[in-house]
Amino acid sequence: MRIFLTGATGFIGSAIVPELLKAGHHVIGMTRSDAGARTLEEAGVEVHRATLEEPESLRRGAEKADAVIHAAFDHDFSRFVENCQKDSRAIHALGEAVKGSDRPLIITSGTGLGNAELGKPASEDICNTAHPNPRVASELAGNSLLEAGVNVSVVRLPQVHDTFKQGLITPLVAIAREKGVSAYVGEGRNRFPAGHLLDVALLYRLAVERAEPGARYNAVGEEGVETRAIAEALGRGLKLPTVSIEPEKAAEHFGWMAMFAGLDFPASSAKTRQVLGWLPKGPGLIADLDAMNYDSLAA
Repeated sequence: MRIFLTGATGFIGSAIVPELLKAGHHVIGMTRSDAGARTLEEAGVEVHRATLEEPESLRRGAEKADAVIHAAFDHDFSRFVENCQKDSRAIHALGEAVKGSDRPLIITSGTGLGNAELGKPASEDICNTAHPNPRVASELAGNSLLEAGVNVSVVRLPQVHDTFKQGLITPLVAIAREKGVSAYVGEGRNRFPAGHLLDVALLYRLAVERAEPGARYNAVGEEGVETRAIAEALGRGLKLPTVSIEPEKAAEHFGWMAMFAGLDFPASSAKTRQVLGWLPKGPGLIADLDAMNYDSLAA
């Protein structure tokens, strides 16, 4: 297939590219920069210039393809609500390009949208449109397109990790350095789901090849890693003490990250594994945190 991939030079997109190429697909990769274009060309990817701020540029890329994987997202979490709305506009633009055909559109969301109630593992069968996570805008956009006959399915992401980045955990490194301690909230028993980068890339390929309208997939290798264990791993790597922060002081310590730091949002991928035959093989989150070269990270 000719697959248009948004975010092709990003953390996740750059792993999806070789996964698609080795399976024999032709990749049309979105980039906004000359450097990104050179990287894609060297990888054997057709370049398409586009930005999330210009939905029409995304639509033009999707029109050239047999399928679309939308992996781009603006990860400035200080503007999270605004960026989720921007993602909604991007999804609608991509959907307009494939509307009236059976060409699949794979969009991206978070595992939290599968939580019926906090503390119980999120599942693929649930779409909690009342969830307080602003990322619900992405799934609402997908639902709207699905009702209009577009072949939309969703890959829901946990904390995607390798030894360089780990989703929401990466900002915790900067916070720990700034504060001089690696912290968790309360007892640190709340859990983050996790998935290794290469396993996640494989899941996107399997999802686009299956092209099942309305399907939701949880890219979860580990159902829930306790935040205390995460903080202890960061403490070991940064050579900083690990401490507990009282819930009422979380906002002062974590800043914008406080909205996530104390949440318990485990997630299951049982259905995803059964339907797609997906078997995560990558190292676990704590193993990657222990293997990371903290000295090479920007202070």
